[in-house]
Amino acid sequence: MEFSPVNPYKRWPTLAMVTVAVGLASGLAGMALGLLLRVVQHLSYGYDLHRVVGGGGETFLHGVTSASPLRRFLVLCVCGAVAGVGWSLLRRFGSPLVPIRKAIRQDGPRMPFLATTIHAVLQIVTVGLGSPLGREVAPRELGAVLATWLSKNARLSAETSRIMIACGAGAGLAAVYNVPLGGTLFTLEVLLGTFRFSALVPALATSVIATAVAWLGLGNVPQYMPPPVAISTSLIVWSIVMGPVFGLAAYLFVRVTEAAHACTPKGWHQLAWCAAVFPAIGLLAIAFPQLLGNGKSLARAGFDSEIGVVLAATLLLLRLLGIVGALRAGAAGGLLTPGLSIGALLGIILGASWNSGWPVGSSGTFAIVGSAAFLASSMQMPLTAVVLIPEFTRVGHDFLVPISLAVVGSVSIFHLCAQYSVQSLHKPTTIGIPAARTAERPVQVLE
Repeated sequence: MEFSPVNPYKRWPTLAMVTVAVGLASGLAGMALGLLLRVVQHLSYGYDLHRVVGGGGETFLHGVTSASPLRRFLVLCVCGAVAGVGWSLLRRFGSPLVPIRKAIRQDGPRMPFLATTIHAVLQIVTVGLGSPLGREVAPRELGAVLATWLSKNARLSAETSRIMIACGAGAGLAAVYNVPLGGTLFTLEVLLGTFRFSALVPALATSVIATAVAWLGLGNVPQYMPPPVAISTSLIVWSIVMGPVFGLAAYLFVRVTEAAHACTPKGWHQLAWCAAVFPAIGLLAIAFPQLLGNGKSLARAGFDSEIGVVLAATLLLLRLLGIVGALRAGAAGGLLTPGLSIGALLGIILGASWNSGWPVGSSGTFAIVGSAAFLASSMQMPLTAVVLIPEFTRVGHDFLVPISLAVVGSVSIFHLCAQYSVQSLHKPTTIGIPAARTAERPVQVLE
């Protein structure tokens, strides 16, 4: 952070108050969005709201499975209407949306408060209705826009405001997922790209405060509670061997989702796409209710070893189609939990044959390691993923060994693929015509 050159201690009280305020605001925002999600899910599929809000009892998967096939289809039709109409109107009449990554750049544009808030609420409502995209972008955006407002009113310097905006985003993530360390690392590794002291202190403070505040409404419970698992030599070797496979899969996933996002339709075309894609997902959900939602229930079933290899392969293909279709239709949302579920399913598939030759144990162990390896590359956050999965699942610290080894192999192959792709863009074609001059850039993470 920047302090006055005359008196370096002069701004400390203001910075401390803004840090606490950002943590409180992000925590309240994350809690409100989390409760909104649960209410929408309850109203859509009709399962016990009291038990859901209490942190136990019926899960979203129980709710959608208990709902009639016709209800699942009709709810996804409503989801398509909300997505198509909501985002079409917002893009037509609202202020231009500013992604968090642009807002934290030097002299970056300011995030519009009202448009960003509506954008976040639309994401939560559509995910609650069954959209296959993630919910984590909404609390990040709301935390960031609240931090923008607080920093402006406190008259913080541009550099300090940039840090606070990133802290608000990370704190929002920490609040909804109950992951204070994961939120801290996300702020530092993914958003700011630095671990210097002036960023580390507010990032940690805001994430911890936001997480504690969110406990008031969401409870202090982990996202996933798999049965006890243990590591073995076989699992460690599997993590080393299969890590690069997850990296290659993540690279292809990012490229496909980027292409789908780049083709987002506008105007009435978006209405038509949403009217086609979401009812199609609803039809698939008649036979496979696991496809509905952001993938949390699917990941939980994988961690709990409740999915066989054939079902995992089927769900993996259909889930990829749903995610790409939703992005192509112009729906907004994150890819953190969707990526988590894809990594878990891929881990089950890759672990099935290995388990028959050199047994590891339950398929859930492969799912846990696979989710970390895929998430690390697809979201470009290796350190965050290594911390996030143990925070999500509360597995023992021994699991850091296979998780870290798989992440190293995954990230290495991912960056090799990205580097090769960039180099190939600058090579002449075989008929002597220069390749298109595309600006060199790393693979981006969708917000």
